[in-house]
Amino acid sequence: MFRNLSPTVRNLIFINIAVYVLGGFLPQDLLSLHYFQAKDFHVYQVVSYMFVHASFMHLLGNMFGLYMFGSLLERIWGAQRFLFFYFFCGIGAGLLYMGIQHFIDFADFRRATEIVLSDPSSMHLYDYAQHYQVIALPDGNVNLDWARENYAEYVNRSQLAGASGAIFGILMAFGYLFPNSEMYLFPFPIPIKAKYFVSGYGLYEMYQGIQQYQGDNVAHFAHIGGMVFAVILLMVWKTKRNQFY
Repeated sequence: MFRNLSPTVRNLIFINIAVYVLGGFLPQDLLSLHYFQAKDFHVYQVVSYMFVHASFMHLLGNMFGLYMFGSLLERIWGAQRFLFFYFFCGIGAGLLYMGIQHFIDFADFRRATEIVLSDPSSMHLYDYAQHYQVIALPDGNVNLDWARENYAEYVNRSQLAGASGAIFGILMAFGYLFPNSEMYLFPFPIPIKAKYFVSGYGLYEMYQGIQQYQGDNVAHFAHIGGMVFAVILLMVWKTKRNQFY
């Protein structure tokens, strides 16, 4: 199996497996991507998060996607361009995910915290505490320090991990370059063209991201981010799709 892999793809798979196996000895919380306002955020996390996986199935799914589609792209582009594409999509996915967090997920909480810190009389601290309680209230002591710490604790809990953004970028590139290639999706015996599969998968991720059901801890907008940044880079490179079928 590994003999059919291109060198860069093989190395990426080995590194991801090694990081997962050594997970107990590595600072996973400091390698995953935190929200940029969190106390545990570090700039290097926009890269390191791509090598951290929450479970074996998470790792297996991403490495399977890299195995299926990555080597073909590396053979077309060469190692240097493929590696740039991989990290461009992965970093872009993380940045888009943080943007969604900033402008949508954390927006109301952040505005309420800013209001109560700037003018406590404008929003009763106890009402604020009850509405946005995410850590235990201090005994009878609801104050500005608590509001500040509460927000910091809340945003620090958000972490993004996994190579999914980069893998979805690779999937998008495959559908873009090989739109009429036929794929079989288990357990369905009917082939589907890559362009329809990739488009459908992207719409599904968009729908799931908008709905974001309770208990769903999948970063759907990171997946979308990988696909978006893949398209951007492919357009910059002015790749001619009719050369690849």
